[in-house]
Amino acid sequence: MDRKGEIPLFPFGRTGLSLPRMVFGSSDLGNLYREMPLDQKLGIIRQCLALTGSHTVFDSAGKYGAGLALEVIGECLHQLGVPANEVVISNKLGWVRTPLKGPEPTFEPGIWKGLKYDAIQKIGYRGIIDCFEEGNELLKHYVPQLVSVHDPDEYLDSAPTESVRNHRFEDILEAYRALGDLKREGRIAGIGVGAKNWRVIPEIYQHVELDWVMVANSLTLYEHPDELLAFIGRLEREGVAVINAAVFNGGFLVGGDRYNYQLLDPNNPNDVEKLRWRRAFHRICYQHDVKPSHACIQFGMSVPGINSVALSTVDENRVVENFQATQHPLPAAFWQEMKSSELLPDFSFL
Repeated sequence: MDRKGEIPLFPFGRTGLSLPRMVFGSSDLGNLYREMPLDQKLGIIRQCLALTGSHTVFDSAGKYGAGLALEVIGECLHQLGVPANEVVISNKLGWVRTPLKGPEPTFEPGIWKGLKYDAIQKIGYRGIIDCFEEGNELLKHYVPQLVSVHDPDEYLDSAPTESVRNHRFEDILEAYRALGDLKREGRIAGIGVGAKNWRVIPEIYQHVELDWVMVANSLTLYEHPDELLAFIGRLEREGVAVINAAVFNGGFLVGGDRYNYQLLDPNNPNDVEKLRWRRAFHRICYQHDVKPSHACIQFGMSVPGINSVALSTVDENRVVENFQATQHPLPAAFWQEMKSSELLPDFSFL
């Protein structure tokens, strides 16, 4: 197939890899919110490859469609004849397939459509190895170079007592011991963590030598806590790469009715403030002929210490639009008005 030539690459922390500024997410390939035929998914993956060529990066997880996203990536790459050394795959581990016994999966009801399997969580030494091996089977002959424990924050936050949480944290450390063994055996290039509640990441980092970190829903135009910015600065100084994911706050910043996947309540003062901020943001975008998604992506990748942004693969057109947004910085006048309108602090990097 005709594939694009070289694109700018940047060292990815301590992994020894060099990656582009855009990573392709794959939850949509696992039938997130809607069922999608395989030929449409094949077209999406073909478009990703056309944009980033032999340096294409896919971020996936066993939780995405109970392994369906991994299965689709492996099948489509195989059909397209992509050599294993011309793609980088990140697999977030923590869930494995189990038989589907009802009309829909039990692990996230109402979220995933048209699945043939359910999924169960497996955290711990043996559990994370099982996740890794199942993922490799689903990916065919493509082996992930980057691995992590998926959403340890949710695993900890659902603990009913502090004692149970402490026990679960030990499970997480055992999972990372397994990943450390995989790295020492030369089977992976880097160990990371992905979390929506970013505060769990420094807690884990105290005990685990991470090579990379993924923050989700945490570092956006609307939400950018000083403590997180300081932590990312520390990671940069210590050679740890950072991927910024979910830069639209679950679609809210580009017009969705949910903020970080929670339905907004027009009677809630906090939600009213979010909606007010978004209206002002969209007005400035309109005045400067800037798409809100473009602004979100440029902010998400401009923060010092961010190596790449992970963006969705909902359809071929969106893939192209998102990629183009990573390639074209916005004019200083746009950022200046965002600051003067007090929608953003006076960040020096903008």
